[in-house]
Amino acid sequence: MRFYAQHPALRARQLAADLGMLLWTVLWVLVARAVHGAVLALAEPGRAVEDLGRSVAGSMGSAASAAEDVPVVGDELATPFDKLAGAAGAVRGSGQSAQDAVGTLATVLAVVLVVLPVGWLLLRWLPARLGWAREAGAAQRLLAGTPDVELLAARAVATAPLSRLAALPAGTGAAWRAGDPAATRTLAQLELARLGLRLTHSGPDPALPPRS
Repeated sequence: MRFYAQHPALRARQLAADLGMLLWTVLWVLVARAVHGAVLALAEPGRAVEDLGRSVAGSMGSAASAAEDVPVVGDELATPFDKLAGAAGAVRGSGQSAQDAVGTLATVLAVVLVVLPVGWLLLRWLPARLGWAREAGAAQRLLAGTPDVELLAARAVATAPLSRLAALPAGTGAAWRAGDPAATRTLAQLELARLGLRLTHSGPDPALPPRS
């Protein structure tokens, strides 16, 4: 399958479109990364709460262990510290939950910032590129072996803009209907010029520039 035209002008436009698609994608990936990092900075308070809860839970757990060693009343003394350790553990969990929520938000925003703009342009760029590749491939199959220029000429007569047909030498249509090889070749070249392709021959290329 051919992906680029033979005609320099159309090939340059195709390369520019492909490069533009690549740069557009890279741009939004960089934007998404920056937004992701900025949103993750909002997780810092949750991280501080988690660290505080972990520290308090550790301290209360140590205090409860020490209180249990007191004879007779050790269990009673350790109970308040155990409760405080449990409360600190809940605070730690809240901090972790806040960080998870911020992380999820950062990821979702990053994905949306890439998918929406890149997908929008991809839906415009990809069908055009694949459509041209299919048509160019079909035209090359017609040119393989013995070129079937008659079909290409008929395609040009049916679909070429009137302005391009009017620019052909006078009498081209009548000569084509009469089976004139030169007229048939001229019309076939006109269709190939639309795709930016060339018909192998000794004469000049089509005078009209290709259209994207």
